[in-house]
Amino acid sequence: MRWLLPLVLFSTFVIADEKPPLKITPGKVIIPTDKMRRPWGELVSIDLKTRTGTFRNEGDDTLMPFTVMPYAELLHHVARGDLQDFKVGERAIFRLHEDADGKWVNLTYIQDEMNFQAGHKEYYWVDSIDEKAGKITFTQANADKSFTRQTGLVLETDDKTRYWKKGKPAAFADIKVGDKLLAKTHGLGKGKNRVCWEIFLDDESRDLFKAEQLAVHAKRMETEGLPGYIETAEGDTLKLTLFSEGGDIAKKLKAGQKVLVAPAGVDRKPSSEATPGTIATITARGQLHEVVVTTKGGTTGFKPTGLARVWADKPQ
Repeated sequence: MRWLLPLVLFSTFVIADEKPPLKITPGKVIIPTDKMRRPWGELVSIDLKTRTGTFRNEGDDTLMPFTVMPYAELLHHVARGDLQDFKVGERAIFRLHEDADGKWVNLTYIQDEMNFQAGHKEYYWVDSIDEKAGKITFTQANADKSFTRQTGLVLETDDKTRYWKKGKPAAFADIKVGDKLLAKTHGLGKGKNRVCWEIFLDDESRDLFKAEQLAVHAKRMETEGLPGYIETAEGDTLKLTLFSEGGDIAKKLKAGQKVLVAPAGVDRKPSSEATPGTIATITARGQLHEVVVTTKGGTTGFKPTGLARVWADKPQ
């Protein structure tokens, strides 16, 4: 029975070495990738004040509530965005995690259809066209068709569908069998219907929407401030973790730079007047940025695990 001893020792080692599963924790940027669900669904409702909403799960038609984590990645039109960018009805992937009660409601990203197609370099390859019904049967595959995700899918169109080719308005008649399409679709409240708001006959047309979203988001970050968690607030020193959402601006910040900082509520809007400060240190942590700010007016109103906004190069 000597052979049992190494087995017992090995088993003990493995069990002891196992890490506890990640959990959503107030005030921390945690995405439990070891335990998550990512269903496709149709956005049904959004409450911008509470940053909550519901979507209809494509898999079983159930209505699922969600609470958006403050650091959630809201990927819209192949760029970063915010909740107000998404339209009710929009088709997207919703990444969910369990809350303290074991309910799958904590959301750490919404990835819209346009972002998914771009990220996976996939297209809707036209197999057949029913011009009278306004329907397109397609195969979802990558650019060289070396990978096929699914066949026999259908895009529906209506009088609100817009078509784009070389960045200019086009028509249903411009679509030919063998074309590779990109699309922004919505549901109909049941089933897996994909009704097109936009059909792009080329990357160029889709990228115009991307450029528009990039500009909207950059302006939003400049105006509304970079969002982040308050790590510590002691005396006149604030330690913050800025979310990846404001990364394009955060990576340009430098020690010694003047900023304005304000605590924020659940809706991420400032809850008091902004306080002038100076960046003491800034450190990149992957897509996040850890910032220490020395304030002029103290840190009253800033509470650890709460939210803050940071503005760079604003008049003080």
